[in-house]
Amino acid sequence: MTVKVKICGVTNKEDAFWASSLGADFIGLNLYKNSIRKVSLKNAKEIVSSLASYTYFVGVFVDESLEEILKVVNKIGINYIQLHGNEEVEYCKNLKLSTSNIKIIKVFKIKPEVEIKNIEEYAENLYQKIFQYKEYIDYILFDTYIETESGGTGEIFCWSVVKKFKEKMQTENLSINFFVAGGLNTDNVEKVIEELDPWAVDVASGVERLPRRKDFGKMKEFIRKVKSIK
Repeated sequence: MTVKVKICGVTNKEDAFWASSLGADFIGLNLYKNSIRKVSLKNAKEIVSSLASYTYFVGVFVDESLEEILKVVNKIGINYIQLHGNEEVEYCKNLKLSTSNIKIIKVFKIKPEVEIKNIEEYAENLYQKIFQYKEYIDYILFDTYIETESGGTGEIFCWSVVKKFKEKMQTENLSINFFVAGGLNTDNVEKVIEELDPWAVDVASGVERLPRRKDFGKMKEFIRKVKSIK
């Protein structure tokens, strides 16, 4: 199965058009007020309306109220909700019950390798945490934990944790599709696919020429590399 691609942090119709045209499966719109890649509801609606028939849109939220998320979903018509903050299990349960036609992606952040003392123990704790959410989410997204940032850090997390996590899932006969983000670019995306075999890869800063503008050449090369892997 070909790995899917999410181009995240898109802020304008032009970048969205080219991401879709080049073969991106998902386009991420950051609706977190403190993000440098934040888009307004008006802008988000314009982007979604321009390409709604061609690609799936993911709304990225960080510790937002349920009421606000539901308002945004109804207003701009996104297909997926990405929860990138510290949303608890009960929150995800309530959101799932309120959005039966929308898929939920829950982000779990992993520290860089130099900050982890015991990878096996870290992976076990991660598994136990995710297990609590499994009934109320549709996908996992692994990203890099940086204390002062919510995402788009350009930093790689410890991939070995995900390897151990996958071993635990197989042992427990648990299956859930996952995205990998965190410092991906045209130089390392083939390696992360080879090592972790994710359902999808997610890139933001790795295909940018400026923090709010994508680079056509980088997007093209990133997507080409992913789609050429069988």
